[in-house]
Amino acid sequence: MKHITFYLDFISPYAFLAFERLPEALQGLSYEVEYRPVLFAGLLKHHGQLGPAEIATKRDWTYRQAEWLGHTLGIPLRMPAVHPFNPLALLRLAIACGSGGASNRFACETLFRHVWQGGADVSDAARMQAVQQALNPARGIADEAVKAELKSNTEQAIAQGAFGVPALLVDGKMFWGLDALPMLRACLEGDAWFQSGGGWDTAAQVGAGVDRLAKG
Repeated sequence: MKHITFYLDFISPYAFLAFERLPEALQGLSYEVEYRPVLFAGLLKHHGQLGPAEIATKRDWTYRQAEWLGHTLGIPLRMPAVHPFNPLALLRLAIACGSGGASNRFACETLFRHVWQGGADVSDAARMQAVQQALNPARGIADEAVKAELKSNTEQAIAQGAFGVPALLVDGKMFWGLDALPMLRACLEGDAWFQSGGGWDTAAQVGAGVDRLAKG
């Protein structure tokens, strides 16, 4: 049985779509999934990147494409009333429902749908209270251990090569994005392209001809 680590942040519509799509995409295969919430903003900061919602035209495209993908995949998705938003409370709540920094599928599903279905304000106090009561976490979201586990998850994801969400790790290989699910399936099925010396390795050996950030 293969072990998949699924790094996610509830702020990402693509993480939501990949989360919903994963069981169908990997149907018939033997695997287990460990869900680990991370702070997407922490990944961006580490790599010196802007988020999609921080570039005006990319923001519009991202929201349109996310709703279109939900429509074509048959996954109900509607942009929340305000986006981006601060996801820390949701991330900590997910971790508080689990142990050792990992959450569980039910908690993640509940929180993803809290954000991406209905078009409501994610941070509305009454809604936040309701979702917390529904999940009834074993620990408080202000627990210092919960905060530390979220930080550790984010650092771990960066160390393993994550630069965005969703990021799915299996056998030391990191797969990024909703559209990587077919690639992930091929890897789990043992496609020779992923074996030592195959396309996975050689694709990473391409040299860089220009560094536009280089000084001088």
